[in-house]
Amino acid sequence: MLQQTQVKTVIPYFEKFTKKFASLDSLSRANENKILKLWEGLGYYRRARNLLATSKILVNKYNSKLPREIDEIKTLPGIGEYTSNVLAALIYNKQTLALDGNVKRVISRIFNREVSKIDFENFININKKNLFNTSRNSDLVEAMMEFGALVCNSKIPKCGICPIRSNCKFYKSKNKIRKIKREVVNKNINIFCYLSKKGEIALTKKNNLGFLNKFNLPKIESIKNNKSFKKWKLLSKYKNSISNKKLNINLYYQFSKSIPNHYSWYSIKNTNEFLPTFTKKILKQVSVLF
Repeated sequence: MLQQTQVKTVIPYFEKFTKKFASLDSLSRANENKILKLWEGLGYYRRARNLLATSKILVNKYNSKLPREIDEIKTLPGIGEYTSNVLAALIYNKQTLALDGNVKRVISRIFNREVSKIDFENFININKKNLFNTSRNSDLVEAMMEFGALVCNSKIPKCGICPIRSNCKFYKSKNKIRKIKREVVNKNINIFCYLSKKGEIALTKKNNLGFLNKFNLPKIESIKNNKSFKKWKLLSKYKNSISNKKLNINLYYQFSKSIPNHYSWYSIKNTNEFLPTFTKKILKQVSVLF
């Protein structure tokens, strides 16, 4: 849940999720739609599907235990370099670091070099004796992440209370590295919604919009050279942000009795089924027509 999502956002979802699924076994037997419904509003729904798939593998293949080796942990759905190292350290006290944004920032400031110019794997191998001169590797992993979040933070680092500033080139240098701003991508999207007089919207899983691949989305197509465009009425223009993408959305609609083969009617008032937040915002927009 914490992948690409802040702690304060995750907490209520985590509490509700663990109350519903108190054990790995109960999670492995869960229905995907129920998992997605609990996840609704948290975004990045592939994480929920990977979590369910991983729980099944752990129960059926590993007797409900996490593999001990990092390379084997990485074979589980949705688990990459960062998560596998976190799990190995926290559960098995492995000598490793979890290289999230906070930890990478700490290391880059120690050398006063941009993150993109540091070979972190090489750094860990060279400094193993100094880094892991402790029997509390699980605490070290957490401490490094917390240190980066609370002391060596991204906006205003608290160098005045930093215990390692005497060894920090960022602190000593007059030419400090600058924070690289995340590139923001602006995208214009035209969304075309088929509506019925019964208060239904036609949804599909056939659209491939990259970052929303396989989600239930209203019809999305190009206006350019579209002869049937006159049938559509503009309902609203609004903005939506997903990760580093800023979307300028033009929402069109038409009432129709027939819809394309790969579409299904969905009641706008039905809130029991899982729908991505992106689609729910569209439902809110079209609800004014009923």
